[in-house]
Amino acid sequence: MDAQKVDMYLMANAKYFQGHHVNYIRERLLLLDDSKWGMIQSVDLKDPTTVLVVSLLAGGLGIDRFMIGDTGLGVGKLLTCGGLGIWAIVDWFLIMDATRQKNMEKLQQYL
Repeated sequence: MDAQKVDMYLMANAKYFQGHHVNYIRERLLLLDDSKWGMIQSVDLKDPTTVLVVSLLAGGLGIDRFMIGDTGLGVGKLLTCGGLGIWAIVDWFLIMDATRQKNMEKLQQYL
């Protein structure tokens, strides 16, 4: 794949991934065929900042976990009112990294 196209993709989407994953993603994208480029661009990446805001406002209901695809944890938070608030507060510090990790897992399906 074209290096310029890959670099533009990473500049636009770097905030969706952890810093140490960006070089790995670049290397893998450079090895891909151009035929897979459309699928890579159509991967639905979640914005970690948006998920953090949702976590601050409605984390006790598990909506943040439902957003990133952690349905089991979302149900757990919903049924326990965010672990009586403790789990919701802990997620304020963990949800951005969890979102970036889920984005990486989605992208790896195509790499």
